[in-house]
Amino acid sequence: MRACDPARYQIVPIYIDRDGRWFTGEPLRDLNAFEGNITQHEGVAPCVLSPSIQHHGLIIESGKRRLFGANKPAIIRLDAVFPTIHGSHGEDGTLQGLLELADIPYVGCGVMASAVANDKGLTKQVMKAAGIPVAESISFSRHEWEDDSEAVIARLTEALTFPMFVKPVTLGSSIGVGRAADAAMLRAYIDVAVNLDRRVLVESGIVGGVEINCAVLGDARNLKASVLEQPISWEQFLTYEEKYLRGTEGMKSAQRLMPAPLSAQMTETIQQMAVAAFRAIDGRGTARIDFLVRPEEHEIYLNEINTMPGSLAFYLWQESGLSASEVVDKLVSLAREAYADKRRSTYNYQTNLIALTAARGLKNLKGTKAQVKHIE
Repeated sequence: MRACDPARYQIVPIYIDRDGRWFTGEPLRDLNAFEGNITQHEGVAPCVLSPSIQHHGLIIESGKRRLFGANKPAIIRLDAVFPTIHGSHGEDGTLQGLLELADIPYVGCGVMASAVANDKGLTKQVMKAAGIPVAESISFSRHEWEDDSEAVIARLTEALTFPMFVKPVTLGSSIGVGRAADAAMLRAYIDVAVNLDRRVLVESGIVGGVEINCAVLGDARNLKASVLEQPISWEQFLTYEEKYLRGTEGMKSAQRLMPAPLSAQMTETIQQMAVAAFRAIDGRGTARIDFLVRPEEHEIYLNEINTMPGSLAFYLWQESGLSASEVVDKLVSLAREAYADKRRSTYNYQTNLIALTAARGLKNLKGTKAQVKHIE
């Protein structure tokens, strides 16, 4: 919100609490206000995002107003929505679907691209089809694990190699991710993962690999790749704590090598793969695409696609000469362009199909009655 030019934007902050309730109000713009119960602050009011194009925005319960009382609720029309939410119900296409119904432009990937990128299993399938290398993996359901865990372990140890990484399929931010060095650890990490997601993915570790990240920005007509970074991890992979609790600004303040110490040829190859991956899911807006690289062996594997990256990958674009405000402007512009393109498609088909179907139904019904009488 601070990156938005106040001369160009009137910000309407929205907060969704842990129980799924929506709120809006000026206090939500102050990060310090979240130390306590932000929903009890003066000026914070319950709200809902209406799926009706009639409202085209928020329905707000303000003061003594009640949604179904004598007073009409307040309505704030929204020109565009910036869905800065990681993972489930924000980055996975569900919120994007609500915004499509509401007919409101929104920043970032559409429903399909968001859903595919948020699903690690589907991402791998799409990348393989696009010719982009990924680590070998196997996915299975919670029910399969509960029904016969021994069979699942046997399947994994036969097809994959240790160390293995256990990942909930649709969670982000390294939540529930574990590095298993043996079968006992593998079982323990799967027990954790099945409590976080109904599907689990296990993949062979890329031994000797380093993480390399690249951001992309644009749409199908014009995509730009950022400078590459190599995060420096305390652990054997970037944990949730390292991404968000180390330093003061999350990934933005994490230790990294930038540009990544790779050859010019490998740098260009990774940037091209990042663009190709984003095109493969029909992405738009921005994403940070994470790779695992073994420079000596000239091996590159796509790890995952983050369609709502932490800090919006500002730190990568700053190296390319773009300020945070310019990135925001570009993303909002892309959102409005995508909305204009959507408006070019025809959704309303005027036909007499219902009348014809009703007429056929009556004829068939009469015939059925006649047939029954004949049988009698």
